[in-house]
This record gives sequence, structure tokens and C-alpha cells, in this order.
Amino acid sequence: MATQIRPNIHCSDAEWQARLELAACYRIFDLMGWSESVYNHISLRVPDEEGAFLINPFGLLYSEVCASNLVKIDIDGNKLNDNPYPVNLAGFTQHGYFHRHLDWAHAICHVHTTASMAVCSLEEGLMPINFYACNFIGRLAYHDFEGITVRAEEGERLLANLADKNILMLRNHGPVVMAKSLQAMFVQMWALQRACEIQMATLSMGRPPVMISQDVINVHQRDLNMATPPGGGPGVGDFNAWTRRIDQIDRSWRD
Repeated sequence: MATQIRPNIHCSDAEWQARLELAACYRIFDLMGWSESVYNHISLRVPDEEGAFLINPFGLLYSEVCASNLVKIDIDGNKLNDNPYPVNLAGFTQHGYFHRHLDWAHAICHVHTTASMAVCSLEEGLMPINFYACNFIGRLAYHDFEGITVRAEEGERLLANLADKNILMLRNHGPVVMAKSLQAMFVQMWALQRACEIQMATLSMGRPPVMISQDVINVHQRDLNMATPPGGGPGVGDFNAWTRRIDQIDRSWRD
């Protein structure tokens, strides 16, 4: 694919498209209230460049992220382009380990939303007590809190605890959601956040929740794909809809 000059950046068509999608994702997360000051990350593989990833500039709010100021880094978090912004290497430790060892993990997010952190802080974790929770029962992995994730050696335990799942609930901390595409990652994060919000609201009422049986959960998970909106793949219809929404608010993410 031919290299083209982009606004403030020199990159391929494939990389520019990835930059647009990732910048949109940051703005959607911010609109949803899933940002955490200048912390947390969404990372995305550059589709036509082996070992290259895009991530947010450390020090900017999610509302300030745009396609051209995303930082391109290698698997160790070192910058690959002439970008004036630093990278939060501490925050990329877990992302980098998963990107390195999971060839399907093209898009990864880690959040500190109140609802998801609250559920990660319960011994039971996510409970089978609402519609959205049924999406994930039996499909979540858990990892005990070891402090801020800055040590590379914790990566082995993160990967071992993830096993064959694609969402790792860091206890007392928050979830890491991984997928083959940015859109699939987004829609799983959206549904997980809803499940956690509803669990918080249900438990706050001080009444025993109604537990959903495993037989019903199995039917629910079997039929989930029947409720997928059109768009060309998991989460694409949802992501496109929210992209239209942020365009109505502020199109600067396209810069």
C-alpha cells in the first residue's frame, strides 16, 4: 500500500484508517464516561506494520486525542515516530505482554470505571443476575491485585490467569478487554460496563438478587449473535453508530 502524506503525519492508508478508528474510540470512551483523567489506555495494532502499535499520548485527556497525535510504538513501548508526546510505559506493560503473546489480541482496553472496578472488588466478581451479565458468565478470567502493573514479570501470571478467555478482571483494579478488532472490543466493553452498572444498582437495594440458572445462561449465549446489528462484524454497527454521535459533537478527532 502506497505511503501518503497525512495531516501532520506520514503514514500508509492502512495506518491512517487505524488511527481514525482508534481516535474515534477514545472519543467514544470519553463520551461514555469511561476515561480516567490522562490515565488508562486503548491500544491497537498497526495492520500493515509488524510489531507496531498505536496508543494515546500520555498527558492528554481522551477528549484531546486525535488521529495524528496518537503515538506509534513497538512491543516494548518505544516510540517509532517523531511524536512529541511521551508514552505511559507503566500503563503499557500489561498491554505489551498480551500483544506479544496473543496473536489475536489486536485491540486492548483497560479502564477504571466505577462500576467495573466495584465488581472487580467483589469476591463473587460478576454475578449472573442480569441480562448483560449472562453474556459473560463462564467467559471471564480473574487476576489477583499485585499493585500498579509496572513489572514485566507479572505478565506471566496475567497470561496464565487469562487462559483461554479474552477478558481479564483485575481484582480491586479493573477489566482488560481484548479482541480481534477495535469494534469487537468496544461492544464487549459496553456490555460489560452495563452488566457491572446493573449489578451495582441491584445490590444497592439491599435485597437478595435473583440468580439466573446455568441452563438459561447457555441458551442466552447460544442466541447472542441473533441480536447483532448489521454492519459487517461484531460491534461494527454499534461502533459506527457511536462514531456518528461523536461527529455531531466534535469532529476534531479526525485531525
